[in-house]
Amino acid sequence: MKISKFLLSLFLLSIICVSCDDDDEPQLPKGDYENGIIVSGEGTFSGISGSTYYVSNDYSTTESLIYKKVNNEDLGIFVQSIAFDDSRAFIVVDNANTISVVDRYTFEKLGEITTGLKKPRYMTIVGDKGYVTNWAEGVYGADVDDDYIAVVDLNTYEVTSTISVSIGVERIIEANGKLFVSHKGGNGTNNIVTVINIATEATTEITVNDLPDDLLIDNSGNLVVLCEGKAAWTGNETLASIVKINTTSNAISSKLEFDTGIHPSALVGNSANLYYNIGSKVYEVSQSATTLPASELLESSVTTFYGMAVNNSELFVLDAKDYASEADMKVFDISTKTNTQTLKAPINASKIYFN
Repeated sequence: MKISKFLLSLFLLSIICVSCDDDDEPQLPKGDYENGIIVSGEGTFSGISGSTYYVSNDYSTTESLIYKKVNNEDLGIFVQSIAFDDSRAFIVVDNANTISVVDRYTFEKLGEITTGLKKPRYMTIVGDKGYVTNWAEGVYGADVDDDYIAVVDLNTYEVTSTISVSIGVERIIEANGKLFVSHKGGNGTNNIVTVINIATEATTEITVNDLPDDLLIDNSGNLVVLCEGKAAWTGNETLASIVKINTTSNAISSKLEFDTGIHPSALVGNSANLYYNIGSKVYEVSQSATTLPASELLESSVTTFYGMAVNNSELFVLDAKDYASEADMKVFDISTKTNTQTLKAPINASKIYFN
């Protein structure tokens, strides 16, 4: 009996040791574009296709046109945004009315969503469904009531239903079993955030300042909305603001309004702070702040500020320059406020994703 127990103990110990050895084995790479940065560029009205670039995390490698190189085809005009799940990237191309589905690490094409989309803009993923904002035709004045959210089955890549919403849909984000959608207004203006109950698809609207666009969830679970406000050249200038919305009650919990004449165009955040731009200057504000900062964090010195992202202690700014040639992506160390890297990016680069 004692010998049997001893042998059993040795057997169990061997299993534990084998398991430990398996855990210590290095993970195989998932693809050439793992552990790096994906930058999307819109393309141009003159016919240059939208595209995607890859930058390695150590900044030693920049690879252009990765989708085209892997799949031997262009994405089309305009590459508006990319959404991700655990293994796939969904590249939204608005004028082409398509979403190209690729392996997020190899960029090999897996499929395409080609029906049920009309001027798609942004996508968020909840479980096995994708929710895509669509301008349809309303932004051009033909029909102000035809904007919608397309509900996509991510197993079949088919649009299975739609949710009707107000004009000028843009960003979409999920929190607390709800979808929050900003309505910038397309080629016009709007001033609402739509809330969609995912289970019932019932909608409600929250009125905010004019031209709500960028959305994020802060460290307290609040929805943060950047409202750009109407500029003076419109003849009807309105105030820009950063609005916080309680995602449980849908109530506006706070609002930071900018002075007349100040109109930020981008907002991003990390675990502690928010970052927004005024022209080429970038400002930092604590997520718990009750006032806006009096001075900028840094001067990005870009010609055409066209996009921004933050990752840990680094800030990334996209300079579209002349809208016709390769853009620049500038990397700043937030603590030292210095420009540590300047890297090539796609034509009309507008979005940055950390893969």
